[in-house]
Amino acid sequence: MRPGERPEPGQVEPTRPGDTGTWRRLNAPEPEGAGVERSAAAARVHRFTDNISLRARLTLIYGMLFFAAGSVLVLVNYLIVAFLLNALLAEESAAELLAHRHLIEQVLTHVTRFSLLALFLVGLLAVVLGYAVAGRALSPLQKITRIARRLSERSLHERIALSGPDDEIRELADTFDGMLERLDRAFDGQRRFVANASHELRTPLAINRTLLEVALSAPDVSPDLKSVGQTLLETNARHERLIDGLLFLAKSDRELEVRARVDLGEVAGTVLSQLGGELSDSGLSLRQDLRPATVVGDPVLLERLVANLVENALKYNVEEGEVTIRSGMYEDMPAVQVENSGKVIPAYEIEGLFEPFRRGSGDRVGSGRSAGLGLSIVRSVVRAHEGVVTAWPRAGGGLVITVCLPPAPETAPARR
Repeated sequence: MRPGERPEPGQVEPTRPGDTGTWRRLNAPEPEGAGVERSAAAARVHRFTDNISLRARLTLIYGMLFFAAGSVLVLVNYLIVAFLLNALLAEESAAELLAHRHLIEQVLTHVTRFSLLALFLVGLLAVVLGYAVAGRALSPLQKITRIARRLSERSLHERIALSGPDDEIRELADTFDGMLERLDRAFDGQRRFVANASHELRTPLAINRTLLEVALSAPDVSPDLKSVGQTLLETNARHERLIDGLLFLAKSDRELEVRARVDLGEVAGTVLSQLGGELSDSGLSLRQDLRPATVVGDPVLLERLVANLVENALKYNVEEGEVTIRSGMYEDMPAVQVENSGKVIPAYEIEGLFEPFRRGSGDRVGSGRSAGLGLSIVRSVVRAHEGVVTAWPRAGGGLVITVCLPPAPETAPARR
């Protein structure tokens, strides 16, 4: 990307020299014209109507029905009073009837005025009572919502266990509990299968590596056999990386067993020191701006998350490229962002990079540099910590990946 050029919409501007501490953000198209303002106003109105809660809707329905019934009652009361007054004065002469006409109109006016005032006051009381009754009636649904929001594939062992009358809401809760039980069994069986299969496959791979190393260490090994042995060792090493990745992916898919206060800036610094040799050998330009960002989570998983991001930036880069890593507060959330140069990646392919065994080159088995699980593990760890990971294409080629995690509370939970 040439200096002075603006990135296209949907791309992130590369980090310029001396601008390491500035977070990269997606370049959104600038709105223009009155049509955009009208559409924004319409969107706000539509969003307001969509955001009305069920409790408020029920209250409005209660109130509308009450005022409709009350209006009919006022009209019926007006007709009854008018009929009675006319019946009482029916036997009087025409002159007396004309004399009392003014009195009848005043009585009907006062009856209508006080009836409408009573309807308004009682209607307000009915709306308040209707809001309270609606909240009471919807409290079981609110409990179901709270539990469903808290549940994920790592905490499917919880149940709603709703008590009370055997009504439609109880039936809904029991059906939801049955679904959770089936999902819990399915996810647990899947995780056990991956973990058991990975453990079972590590033993023969270790035996194969040992046999190959012993065979290649013999002094009378021919060059052809040594070349084949080296190829088999590389294939075996790739399979071992794949098994290790599957094991780590199965571990990160579970609910967090360890919760401690962790500084993402310190984690990023540790990862960079561990990968210092690879960074030096790669010939890439490293830029960093590591600031404190405290979260609560598993230190091992968070270290693996940052390491996978940095390793991914190293593997899928270009000659004389650059890697930028920053940590700190991004949009009021602790975050870490890794930016790297590389090949141009279309925006529609980015979501697929987080799928298992997918690589930036588009192949699934052709690359021996990794097992294709790096970003899958990143997304799994982020989900386990209830965070968000986003990836954007970088102008000129490469990616900008940002991980945002919930901030640590004032009082950290005890380490379990």
